[in-house]
Amino acid sequence: MTGEAAHTAYPSPMPPERAPGDDGTETVVVTAEQAAREQALVEQVIASFDGTESPRLRQLMQALVRHLHAFAREARLTEAEWEAAIGFLTDAGHITTDTRQEFVLLSDTLGLSMQTIAINNEAYRDATEATVFGPFFVEGAPLINNGEDLAFGAAGQPCWVEGRVTDTEGRPVHGARIEVWEADEDGFYDVQYADGRTAARAHLFSEEDGSYRFWGITPTPYPIPYDGPVGAMLQAVGRSPMRTSHLHFMVSAAQFRTLVTHIFVDGCDYLERDSVFGVKESLIKDFALQSAGTPTPDGRDLGDREWARVRFDIVLAPAAGEREQDLHRVAVQDSRQEGKRS
Repeated sequence: MTGEAAHTAYPSPMPPERAPGDDGTETVVVTAEQAAREQALVEQVIASFDGTESPRLRQLMQALVRHLHAFAREARLTEAEWEAAIGFLTDAGHITTDTRQEFVLLSDTLGLSMQTIAINNEAYRDATEATVFGPFFVEGAPLINNGEDLAFGAAGQPCWVEGRVTDTEGRPVHGARIEVWEADEDGFYDVQYADGRTAARAHLFSEEDGSYRFWGITPTPYPIPYDGPVGAMLQAVGRSPMRTSHLHFMVSAAQFRTLVTHIFVDGCDYLERDSVFGVKESLIKDFALQSAGTPTPDGRDLGDREWARVRFDIVLAPAAGEREQDLHRVAVQDSRQEGKRS
């Protein structure tokens, strides 16, 4: 992959005819008359959505207009920069395919994906934290039984992954669907190869006691695709495209909130500078290296190969309605306790 984008006419943040201040930014004095003209346009555009039938759609569109115009006015956006932005988005559309989503990459690298996740996955007791979905999930991954290998020939060090799926009361969740996917040791997902392979991805189900286990490969760091406009943006601002080592999970079960998360390799050099801001302390796990010849949990013969093992216990939050009922019960109990103390 290269760092060049199809569209390269992205201007520098500071047009040459504008003199920067001491901190590299410019100070523009806007007259009261000019500010009033700009605000009148904002209000006109916002009002154009007043007749939107859906209240939620109206709210979204009017908030978008307010913030988009506020950005343009604060930054004093030039016409050349506007044209470059349109070119950037056009390039993102052109490079997007069924197996590559440049707009997801853009959202990830701007932190919008993680912000959306934070908004929609509020902390609940000790439920496992969520993180970014990423652009490489594929529906219809093959089913494996517990203890089987999801690598399907993908290059990498064998890794034994095990754990339990429980609710926030510690009760096992039987039959939870566990989707797992990861990149190979060269940093590529199966869908990035042109031969149609399926590798390093599968799904399995938790057992009666909530347990699950499988063989995968030890995660390694890799760059997000940087041969498109998102890569050009990162290069222009001096940011690395590297993702820290991780293994993707998506866990779903009836009456529980679907969990989209990763686990991260403790000690990876990129933990503090993950390009999509996905790392959370609770998701950093010890992938313990096992020397060649160390007996494997299931008796698999790995010959003279080293391998790793990691434990990831998953705690699912209840679905929205049940969470609200539970929070209401807690609030009532707290109120009663407060009443007794007073």
